Amino acid sequence: MSLLQVRDLSVHLSDRTLVSGIELDLAPGESLALVGESGSGKSLTSRAIIGLLPSGLAAGGSVTINGVPMNDRGRARTIRGPVVSLLMQDPFTMLNPLKRVGVQLADAFPRSERRRVQSSGEIARRLAEVGLEPDVAARFPFQLSGGMRQRVALAAALMRDPQLLIADEPTTALDVTVQRDVLRLIADLQRQRGMGFLLITHDLRVAFSVCERIVVLYAGKMLEAGPAKLVRESTAHPYTNALLSAEPPMDRRVAGLRSVAGAVPRHDDVADQCPFAARCPLVIDECWAGPVELRRVEASHWTACIRPADAMRGRIVAPSEEDDSTRGSGPALLSVSHLGKTFGGASRAAVADATLQVREGESVGLVGGSGSGKTTLARCVVGLETPSDGAIELDGVDVTSWTRLSRVQRRPLRRTVQMVFQDPYSSLNPMRTVGNTLREALAAVGEPSGRDAAKRLLELVHLPQEMAEKRPPALSGGERQRVAIARALAGNPRLLVCDESVSALDVSVQAQIIDLLRELRREMGMALLFIAHDLAVVRQVCDYVYVMERGAIVESGVASEVLSMPRHEYTKALLQSVPRDDPSWICR
Repeated sequence: MSLLQVRDLSVHLSDRTLVSGIELDLAPGESLALVGESGSGKSLTSRAIIGLLPSGLAAGGSVTINGVPMNDRGRARTIRGPVVSLLMQDPFTMLNPLKRVGVQLADAFPRSERRRVQSSGEIARRLAEVGLEPDVAARFPFQLSGGMRQRVALAAALMRDPQLLIADEPTTALDVTVQRDVLRLIADLQRQRGMGFLLITHDLRVAFSVCERIVVLYAGKMLEAGPAKLVRESTAHPYTNALLSAEPPMDRRVAGLRSVAGAVPRHDDVADQCPFAARCPLVIDECWAGPVELRRVEASHWTACIRPADAMRGRIVAPSEEDDSTRGSGPALLSVSHLGKTFGGASRAAVADATLQVREGESVGLVGGSGSGKTTLARCVVGLETPSDGAIELDGVDVTSWTRLSRVQRRPLRRTVQMVFQDPYSSLNPMRTVGNTLREALAAVGEPSGRDAAKRLLELVHLPQEMAEKRPPALSGGERQRVAIARALAGNPRLLVCDESVSALDVSVQAQIIDLLRELRREMGMALLFIAHDLAVVRQVCDYVYVMERGAIVESGVASEVLSMPRHEYTKALLQSVPRDDPSWICR
């Protein structure tokens, strides 16, 4: 008997259909990945399966978990936890910041059992199972790193020993080493327990390396499904091929990534045609003819595309290569010398004796894992933190302490350097329209701040002018990041600091933002300080790279050389942690 059986699953919002026709089977000990861009219906499908849809949404079809129909709300409530559990994307918002970790783990049990669980050593055992020390139980979530929080979230999801774990983008914003460790941990626990595993992800490389079977979703519909090896080697649908082509290559730099133009449409807008037709580079007249049902292409391999697979394979090709990165010899726009930063009460420095340069028009990468000091260094550069030691010079001006500069001195420097943060949703005011946000940024740097000026900023980042009337919650993740970049461009900066600005985006949107940054750099002569943990992205964006570990620069050089022939052991470990579409990637 299947552990999970889904038949004709649909999700509706009043008179709108968001997801339809989902068919899944998962046996005990088996792993299955739902893959697709943001807006494809992955998370809605997972929440419908477990019976936790947001208010106002309703599910149709049937879902059975371990023989229990999930439309029976009373019985479904009893199996959440001991039979099926959900691991969410962001542990910082999932965990209560006001409760200690041990208390939150005990909360997985009925109230009558929590005191016993806390006093029996069970909490320490569960923390050890996910590679954490017992003293973590006494800490609050904000006292933990991102990787530690994700391990705590995993421990919480496994507290009742579920037979099925549903993980919704569990490693999206984690650095590559922590991502690999967390996925290895899940795979090990799955094998030990014989647990079923349903992974929700936009990263096909991760899906291929972790799961046995793949289901590709788009606009709330299934477009392709089959064994991971067969989908990887014999991609049958143009959309799957396009997702693979959008992945930045690790071994070379290319002239432009093959992103998928446009955004995922609403389900109802494509109900009477192939849903991918409007964005497909291989579209033909038959694609518009009517709805297409999933059909068998080869043994255990299904696709919704109406054309023979052999006619499509290889049609969407990788972009052409370009000359690899080099470093210029121009004057330094930014010089950081022996920088140190120690926060009050910390046992070690966040940044220790770091030295780097960014020249005019140059793109410099700063890479390293969580806690390596990358963001702290960047915040010192733009004046959001004041270093404890060392010096920072920007365009010939000492900016080691921005607070010591007068307002007259700071104003031109704010035009010289601007920052794009990792999460545009939290860095943009959700109550202000995009136009208001851009006009406010223009006024702050002394530029004309009328409607036309704001619309010109939108044109710079390839957004339509009508976007000015919308608010951030109405935008996709990629659109919000483009707005954040547009705001940073208000003063025509000579240096743009990008702090993990593509790490949480799906691969197609990531490719669009990477190409946008490269285009802006060419057209505006702008320098980049590009902070990232994804080395494949760094290879596409940066000329020169610095590697940070525990606050110190441990290696630097031309990007192509450092990423092809690393000298330091930490750099080698980072490269080995880059996801590969092969199950050997998570093997120990």
